[in-house]
Amino acid sequence: MLHFFSKYKLLAIVLMGLSVVIVSIIYSILTPIEVLPVYQPSQVSAALVSPEIQHQKKYHTVGDFSLTNQNGETVTQATYDNKIYIADFFFTTCQTICPIMTGNMVLLQKKLRNNPEVLLLSHTVMPEIDNVQQLKKYAIEKKIDSNKWNLVTGAKKEIYTLARKQYLAAKENPDDPLGLVHTENFVLIDAQKRIRGFYDGTLAQEMDRVIHDISVLQNEGKKSIFFGLITY
Repeated sequence: MLHFFSKYKLLAIVLMGLSVVIVSIIYSILTPIEVLPVYQPSQVSAALVSPEIQHQKKYHTVGDFSLTNQNGETVTQATYDNKIYIADFFFTTCQTICPIMTGNMVLLQKKLRNNPEVLLLSHTVMPEIDNVQQLKKYAIEKKIDSNKWNLVTGAKKEIYTLARKQYLAAKENPDDPLGLVHTENFVLIDAQKRIRGFYDGTLAQEMDRVIHDISVLQNEGKKSIFFGLITY
């Protein structure tokens, strides 16, 4: 009898291992997956969206761009390839909501410092004032980590296009054809360059929601890989 059990011991261990894997797969299939919405221009307040794309109901992604950061380096969409990131619009001399927004971005920088999959991106809406030197000074004052967070400047038209046609996060300035009235919005972008969330950047409690939603996106990506392997 003992000889019989020793003979099939390895088989029993293998079968037990397979059982654990099968149960885990079934549990993963049956467990509801929290999924964030994918925002389209038609779902966002018309005040924040360029009129020519307000009707768009699908396939919206953040397009290519080329801007310059606080270190004088070129920042493009490729900088954020396969990354989740939070974007916003500000200017360094703003005395109203910008200091609060920057403070909350600093908070996110701290919370996400050990998460290499997530970056931050802040665009100035006043590039005529916020040149590289001004952004560098601001970055030093706010203790911004340039490996995690880019402050970017560039052509006014490109920043306008990004704000109104890509991130859907700024109002038009009626006194300036390329002017912007930036909002308090933080915008969450996934690794596929899609908009997955909007948050009030002036509220500290909203940063908890940002952190939670980032974890949802990261789990979403892991689940996609897992089920892709199962399908394969």
